[in-house]
Amino acid sequence: MIVLNTDLNTLLQKLNISKTKMVEMYSSMSVDEIVEAEAAQGNQAAVEYATQLFTNVETLVEIFKLADPNNKFLILSTMTSEKLNKFLPLMEEEDLMQGLNFFTEDKLLAMMRELPPEQLVKTVFQMFSENEVIKLMPNDELDKFLTSTDIDKDNVLKHMQSIPPEYLAQIIETVTGNECQNMDSFDMVKQIGNFNPLQYKDALTSMQPTQKKQLTLNLAHEHPELYQLFSPEAYTNMIHAQKQKPDMVKALNVIEPEEKLKMLQELPNDLLSIVITQMDAKDFADTLINKFPEVLAEIIAG
Repeated sequence: MIVLNTDLNTLLQKLNISKTKMVEMYSSMSVDEIVEAEAAQGNQAAVEYATQLFTNVETLVEIFKLADPNNKFLILSTMTSEKLNKFLPLMEEEDLMQGLNFFTEDKLLAMMRELPPEQLVKTVFQMFSENEVIKLMPNDELDKFLTSTDIDKDNVLKHMQSIPPEYLAQIIETVTGNECQNMDSFDMVKQIGNFNPLQYKDALTSMQPTQKKQLTLNLAHEHPELYQLFSPEAYTNMIHAQKQKPDMVKALNVIEPEEKLKMLQELPNDLLSIVITQMDAKDFADTLINKFPEVLAEIIAG
């Protein structure tokens, strides 16, 4: 049974019932019972009002005070997760975002790791610049990035030409064991490009950290989709070390609505109900009328 704080004064006015009659005959009755009793006595207003309770949004909001979050919560607290989830797509984005504050920081990070890569990258760039991302990226992630089959080798070699000659010479000497003599940057990059696959991989991974980060930044900046090659763990570890929960919640505003809904559906029912109480009262009433007539009937009968 759902017992709400009902606006009885409005009910008296709508049905033309005196306060005396209300006290003497209907004080212990539900709205449904009062309307039914008046209809049986020929009160035409009661007959019309009975129909409105199941069909008219304004009437429902008014009589059951659905602008009051507490009344909404009492209704929602009786519902299953499946029913609660049907309210979420109808809510304003701002209200949905507030719900993310109910998650712990660890849970937010875990859910970020499950985001589609492009959504995670969008979130990350709400908190960090490109320079910061590459600066904070672990060396093993940079190595995996540069040696990925998704990276165009010709493009890598093009950007390597901007590396100072002394560092290119160092790369070649590290891989071949031979000193570079009388070679300019173009020739050295050409030699690196002619390395066998294992040597080429060693050349990229043996670069000085500063040069490796700069090369990675140049490649990713030119083709932003390449930021998706970094692992979700690398990003969430970065966020965990550098940011606080409010930063994370604010950044998640850029993800697609369906991803927000997936996240909120992981809240326990009591917290999810609190989130939904922020829903516009008329939208809430309309949802009850059109999607949950059995719940509405229980409210009216309460």
